[in-house]
Amino acid sequence: MAIYSELPTGQRLYLDNQGLQTIVTLASGAVGQQQQSSSSFATGVWTQEPQIEIIPQGAIIEIITETGPHRIQIQGSSIGFSSPHTSGVSQSSQSTTATSFSSSPMQPMQPMQPMKMGNMSMNFTPMEMQMGDMKMSMGDAKTVSKVRFCRQCGAKVAATDRFCSSCGHQLQQ
Repeated sequence: MAIYSELPTGQRLYLDNQGLQTIVTLASGAVGQQQQSSSSFATGVWTQEPQIEIIPQGAIIEIITETGPHRIQIQGSSIGFSSPHTSGVSQSSQSTTATSFSSSPMQPMQPMQPMKMGNMSMNFTPMEMQMGDMKMSMGDAKTVSKVRFCRQCGAKVAATDRFCSSCGHQLQQ
């Protein structure tokens, strides 16, 4: 048995009982725009036609099944569900679950080990990366590489060189 209702929010509500599941579908749309969301709840087979109470924000649906009454609340685009099996859960049993975790302080993580792959290596304390002869470093000024390259041709030059041995370009000091 499927049920259809228009809500004051401009949405269309579809209810259907398929086997032990109640399927709730909300649909809304305007010209060139459609939205739809569905939720399925294990309620059992309906023994009576569901009662829909229209409220300004949506609807409250009362469903009677073999297992007892179930309530579905629609507010905006959200769909909430309560049944005799979930509504009787006491607050104290929920809070004991939340406090059952250990309250000891978390141990600090071990520093990350350097990573190596072929002629490439990375280290995070201080931040360094090396590929072959090229080395980059951040943080610790003592680890800055003395390797230099010519701005004209890209050839490797010594820190003491004044001219590039490859192209003769004058190097900056």
